[in-house]
Amino acid sequence: MELLSSQSPSAISWIGSTQAFLLLLVGSLTGPIFDRGYLHSLLLTGSSLVVFGLMMTSLATEYYQIFLAQGVTVGLGAGCLFIPSVAVLSTYFVKRRAMAMGITASGSSLGGVLYPIVFRQLQPKIGFAWATRVIGLIALATLFISNVTMRRRITPKTTRSLIDWTALREAPFMLFTAGNFFAFMGIYVPFIFISAYALEKTDADENLAFYLVPILNAASALGRIFPNILADRAGSMNVLIPCAFACAILAYTWMAVRTTGDLLAFGLLYGFFSGSFVSLPPSVIANLSPDVRLVGTRLGMSFCIAGLGVLVGNPVAGAILNIEEGDFVRAQAFGASVTLAGAVFIFFGRLSKVGLQLRVKI
Repeated sequence: MELLSSQSPSAISWIGSTQAFLLLLVGSLTGPIFDRGYLHSLLLTGSSLVVFGLMMTSLATEYYQIFLAQGVTVGLGAGCLFIPSVAVLSTYFVKRRAMAMGITASGSSLGGVLYPIVFRQLQPKIGFAWATRVIGLIALATLFISNVTMRRRITPKTTRSLIDWTALREAPFMLFTAGNFFAFMGIYVPFIFISAYALEKTDADENLAFYLVPILNAASALGRIFPNILADRAGSMNVLIPCAFACAILAYTWMAVRTTGDLLAFGLLYGFFSGSFVSLPPSVIANLSPDVRLVGTRLGMSFCIAGLGVLVGNPVAGAILNIEEGDFVRAQAFGASVTLAGAVFIFFGRLSKVGLQLRVKI
């Protein structure tokens, strides 16, 4: 049964966009709770919400039910898990912190590979409801491991506030945050619409069109590891900037893709370079913070604003494309242009940082 077959691309996009927005928004709000020592409370709450949301999705028969279960409930649960996962990891690594965060961030990409394939293989055999429940059980098993094994190494002496007002007066941080906002607005447009594009514009069959999303996620997993390894030596922002411009250029070239081979090449390259937007920003923000005690606060501020970009980006792209006529150009141009704007803001954030360093030396 095609539950969402009667819904527009924009309406469907709101489910994933809301989930991603809540992940970043709630993640920014759970920092003080984590600082007070409630690691396992957050893990248990987040895990319960994720599994509950998936199980409720398996019972859904209407759009609003899927939106509430998948978009809202799973998004809230993921938000409870986000900050504890990053914060705990950062206390165990110093010299290779970017690489460690990249390896950890690649886990969500691997989930983006495995979950769609599991669902694709099971749904024709056991139906939508039980295929979704199997995914929920897999999530329950893997989250159980995290709940049992995760331990915080350092407990801060003081809790952090939600907002660092001094950051609003620092050009490098504000320019980078603006870059994050625009980049996140456009970076996931290909992930949402590449399958539909493959069916309309290339000779790809339905099976291959479906697997393009897992291919993007698999490449993204590599893109969350190798740029971070380089970032430990060259600097996180120095690596993120060329990756950001590469994403924008690739997004523009997507408009000219007409063959399956070209689309596969695009998917592999775009997936790789877009992975850096997930794994590198935390270390960039750490480098832009004058006090290590402000990193958590600034990370929450920046990701909260980036979440607004995710919230509106995909639905806007879905609203301006025309699947019935196979017209993807406006959505592609929108995604590419806002990603390019993000790259430009990040670049100027780097220049601003260099300018501040030179003034300090003078």
